[in-house]
Amino acid sequence: MWSEWWIWMSGAVVLGILEVIVPGYVFVGFGVGAAVTGLVFLVGGPLAAWLMTSWSMTALFFSIVSLVAWIAVRLVLGVRKGQITTFDRDINED
Repeated sequence: MWSEWWIWMSGAVVLGILEVIVPGYVFVGFGVGAAVTGLVFLVGGPLAAWLMTSWSMTALFFSIVSLVAWIAVRLVLGVRKGQITTFDRDINED
């Protein structure tokens, strides 16, 4: 069941919808990871055959791709330099 491409693509769509509902780039990395995993299974080839050997290999691949995608999104769309708010004094010092 975990090697079915449409399950991974459905998961990517659900995670994409969740990202729209819950902003903050929380689910986008997982959505990209699910989409890439689904594309690997759809295209086939040696990587897909290797991933089909066990569920743990599929989960590891999904996790690595999700982490890389999340880091890339945070670098591109995350907090930019100069957007950090700093305070000169504490409000409790009065």
